[in-house]
Amino acid sequence: MKTLLTIFTLLVFSMVSGQPDLVTTSEGELKINPVHHGSIVFEFDGKTIYVDPHGGIERYTSFAKPDLILITDIHGDHMNKGMLEALDTKGAKIITAQAVADQLRDIYGDKIIVIDNDEKVDWSGIQITAIPMYNLPETEDSRHPKGRGNGYILTFGDKQVYVSGDTEDIPEMRSLKNIDVAFVCMNLPYTMDVDQAASAVIEFSPKVVYPYHYRGQGGLSDVDKFKKLVNKGNDEVEVRLRGWYD
Repeated sequence: MKTLLTIFTLLVFSMVSGQPDLVTTSEGELKINPVHHGSIVFEFDGKTIYVDPHGGIERYTSFAKPDLILITDIHGDHMNKGMLEALDTKGAKIITAQAVADQLRDIYGDKIIVIDNDEKVDWSGIQITAIPMYNLPETEDSRHPKGRGNGYILTFGDKQVYVSGDTEDIPEMRSLKNIDVAFVCMNLPYTMDVDQAASAVIEFSPKVVYPYHYRGQGGLSDVDKFKKLVNKGNDEVEVRLRGWYD
């Protein structure tokens, strides 16, 4: 069984050094471009989707202008107004939570589509579901209170991609099903530690996981340890380490 799953993974998820990671879907090829920290660019069916654009405009010069921007939270490494102003957003839509929309509405107006936790929207044939992201325990002074920000599940053809946003090891993440690709954060004191992230991934068992958003107050989290923990606990999950801070 393990051999068959490995062959399946190699067929479905091809990786070319120095190029986007490629995922074959029922509706064509999905290109995954890790960019910086919590920033990702997806290319699919002639559309370009930016997630939490951050890290300097020079990181985006090789990509087409965005057709869609997903923003997970109000903090500057997710809702970066300087980056948004530097990008060519003409014709783009922005999908985000109400708290983010409240801070961008005066500038971006009807470009914004608001969805709250557990709501769905169909954008150009891609279903996008907002997933809770928050800190535990839930307190009034939490850095990330439940309901303010969104993680996302994007459905590209027959493949589901999960973007965690800033979250701890919450039940809603552990209960995810049929995730093909996951982006999971791990940086203290803002989200969760490596052990929590690995434990959650072992449970919800995505086919592929990218540790991302792993720079915290103490520097970069130990993603090599994360990979070892996941591989030991669930060897059917492929852990992909990428140069998010190069």
